[in-house]
Amino acid sequence: MQLSKIIDLVNGTIVVDGGVAAIDITSVCSADLLSNVLRHGKKGALLVTCLNQPHVIRSAELADIPAVLLALGAIPVKDMVALAEEKKIVLLTTSLPMYTTCGILYGAGLRSCVED
Repeated sequence: MQLSKIIDLVNGTIVVDGGVAAIDITSVCSADLLSNVLRHGKKGALLVTCLNQPHVIRSAELADIPAVLLALGAIPVKDMVALAEEKKIVLLTTSLPMYTTCGILYGAGLRSCVED
């Protein structure tokens, strides 16, 4: 699913545009425990989290995740934004809770990155 469609579905805001138009998301990884992201994250997934620290971007990079969506109106800290820009990882926000965000994405056809 095109990332631009996901942004529309969750009424998202682009904080860092690392190539939104060209990104195709294949699954969703929803976690606030970054070790779970490293263990279960998959290339091409969207990471949905409420964590707003640079470690999230580093974890996304290691897991080859091209986009991070901060839920529940989380505001990224400056260092997170700078790192996302440096690593060319898309950074988005939504005011929706993680549960609702994931439900919308599931209803639109995206599945968890841990489902096989």
